[in-house]
Amino acid sequence: MDFSTHVTVSPHQIKTAALAIGVFTDGVLSTTADIIDRASQGAVRAVVKSEFQGRLGSTLVLRDLTGVTAARVVLVGLGKQADFGAKAQASAERAFAHLCVQARLLEGTSSLSGIAYGSSSPRDRARIAASSAGEATYHYDLSFGKPDADARPKLKKISVLVAKADQTAANEGLKEGAALAQGMSLARTLGNMPGNLCTPTYLGDTAKKLGREFKSIKVSVLDRKQIEALGMGSFLSVSKGSAEAPRFIVMHYKGKDSAKKTTKGAKEKGPVVLVGKGITFDSGGISIKPAGTMDEMKFDMCGAASVLGTFRAIAQIEIAGEVIGLIPACENMPSGTANKPGDVVTSMSGQTIEILNTDAEGRLVLCDALTYAERFKPSAVIDIATLTGACVVALGGVNSGLFSTDDALAEALLTAGKQALDPAWRMPLDEAYQDQLKSNFADMANIGGPPAGAVTAACFLSRFTKAYSWAHLDIAGTAWRGGKEKGSTARPVPLLVQYLLNQA
Repeated sequence: MDFSTHVTVSPHQIKTAALAIGVFTDGVLSTTADIIDRASQGAVRAVVKSEFQGRLGSTLVLRDLTGVTAARVVLVGLGKQADFGAKAQASAERAFAHLCVQARLLEGTSSLSGIAYGSSSPRDRARIAASSAGEATYHYDLSFGKPDADARPKLKKISVLVAKADQTAANEGLKEGAALAQGMSLARTLGNMPGNLCTPTYLGDTAKKLGREFKSIKVSVLDRKQIEALGMGSFLSVSKGSAEAPRFIVMHYKGKDSAKKTTKGAKEKGPVVLVGKGITFDSGGISIKPAGTMDEMKFDMCGAASVLGTFRAIAQIEIAGEVIGLIPACENMPSGTANKPGDVVTSMSGQTIEILNTDAEGRLVLCDALTYAERFKPSAVIDIATLTGACVVALGGVNSGLFSTDDALAEALLTAGKQALDPAWRMPLDEAYQDQLKSNFADMANIGGPPAGAVTAACFLSRFTKAYSWAHLDIAGTAWRGGKEKGSTARPVPLLVQYLLNQA
């Protein structure tokens, strides 16, 4: 979808299929709504007084207003004026875009990003406008035999009203928001695809496709023999129960300024490394999962999807800096060759692991990728994984779980999450929890028992991250929704993109 700015002091003269204007619950009109009201001889206030309450995300279409050129004027509820902020703006922008989709419109114009709040900038608000509209227009039909063409959104263009002085900043925000929407769309589609289509090989091909589309991304996809040569015994042990071949995906993004030399005497800053869990289907292995919701285990590669989506977004934005993406991808299946409870495997780091539960496989593939990350001398490593049901119990679907051995990195990620409306909550990582991972037969066990399951999973990963600053995002509760709204959310792509924007 295309996004553009529209500079005008006469919104009532804009020719558009739909013009969004904001109304608060107390009847207060936004500046643009007030202009439209005066141009239409009080038509807007009359409707607000009689039937439109301005509840957040509510909409009402007015047609053929006297003195107004737009074919439709869409009243969009903003909620209470005192509570209006980034989250409310995003809800309002999504509501308008959704209405345009439902009405089968090709284009629309929004004035909502012109409503200032707090310390927000025109760039921030334009970014929200674009990303929210992109989210509202997402549509999945890739695995349908006969996709319904009429169900696909026709909305192709959204323009936002801005003051002339804000146009440059708003255009930057739109560029970032559009790229974020594209990245989220990729991540959502990969997550939504069935496991028989979105295989480790398919993830590798998707990475290669990004490399062809963006010159700033270089991609290598390693096969089983190459993975064996690296000594990734832990990762390979998970893959050996499946007929699908494993893949280890290495992506290298370099922004335009990456080749510049640092100032004399300054220490060169290493790249940020993103590590995404890529279990394209998780049956649990020999420790098999219950059948009821096992179909949702196609979402167990959402960590990998978030890395691919983030790379797409940062390449489109052309963020400054250097980012590495690592994706260990395989299936976890039960078979005569699968891992057995009690097996001991040797990781790339040389540490041995007793597998007490084959369904705790995510940490087994991540630990080797985290060891591989050392070679890049990173400034920070962030792994993203649908790792534990315990994190869902602890935090539900609101916050992703954040674990880190570096306070500054943790704070930077928490801040980015708040900015991007993609929140995380920091969880403990005390040394005392490490005792739960003791094994009588190996350097460590792969589980620490039911108590603090999300914490001990992070403690396990931390044993492979001593060489650098590290954080772990457990997205088991936030990467997808179940039930009637079943589908990928693309979280934490917004958090990761915002973090990288802030670093740049």
